[in-house]
Amino acid sequence: MTAALDVKGLTTRFDTRAGTVTAVDDVSFSVEPGRIMGLVGESGSGKSVTGFSILGLIDEPGRVTGGQVMVEDTDLRTLSPDALRSMRGRKVSMVFQDPMMTLNPVLRIGDQMAMAVQVHEAMPKAKALERARDALGTVGIPSPEERLAAYPHQLSGGMRQRVAIATALLHGPAVIIADEPTTALDVSIQGQILAEVRRLADETRTAIVWITHDLAVVSSLADDICVMYAGKIVERGTAEEVIGQPRHPYTRGLLDSVPGQHEPGARLPQIPGSTPQLSHLPSGCPFRNRCPRATQVCATLPPFTSIGGHSVLCHHPLEAS
Repeated sequence: MTAALDVKGLTTRFDTRAGTVTAVDDVSFSVEPGRIMGLVGESGSGKSVTGFSILGLIDEPGRVTGGQVMVEDTDLRTLSPDALRSMRGRKVSMVFQDPMMTLNPVLRIGDQMAMAVQVHEAMPKAKALERARDALGTVGIPSPEERLAAYPHQLSGGMRQRVAIATALLHGPAVIIADEPTTALDVSIQGQILAEVRRLADETRTAIVWITHDLAVVSSLADDICVMYAGKIVERGTAEEVIGQPRHPYTRGLLDSVPGQHEPGARLPQIPGSTPQLSHLPSGCPFRNRCPRATQVCATLPPFTSIGGHSVLCHHPLEAS
């Protein structure tokens, strides 16, 4: 099956006072239609910058310096600014962590959703409102006709996030990038939205990249997982493989730090140290100063090694348990 999104060698750098920092370092992955890929990592790992880089939303002093971003048959990196803006929302959309980055607080929901439709398609406002109403219904919003007349501040946080997801769906995009869209929501609301997203991927065949730091979320939502550390993908595979048989010590450390993995009251294992500054990365494997398996060879960058059905960037991958 042809991938809806195929990212190859994506590299993004920022010019800082400390020098040039590589925030996304030779990142590659693909997502097939109808599948959800979880992009997981700690704060500062580069996962959100990866999402913005895919959409061409990196501002100075940052710049995407290499790679391909194929959406269906089009490399987004070769498009002019106008052509890229035309693709956003129509072929590839983004859902932000804060829905107010999508919603205008002084416009009714219906008006701004209708404008989002009319930017890409010439149609009467009444017809655009019909599509907006249908999109709200698709994400499980009750009484969608009434919600069209509401202002964002009149909706709960969970409802605003559903509106943001509905807005991303207006043109039936091939790909949606979702940047931690449920992080600030109550657990019960989060669960409802995750269930809706899973259903939408299955029914609309939209490919979704779900960016998160929460392994519990991706373990229940994603089909595939890429684990990022210090700008690099260090492990990728199906969710079942990565969660059930992690091969990178960093992935194992993330899983061990999830409270649900241990007896109540037990002390949680911790990954020693902290995420390194991108301007002062160690040579070779970026995780080696925190890794219990590190040896001298880890001062050289490891190759991607295929183990079973998934890949790991490590000189000393964990054995299957």
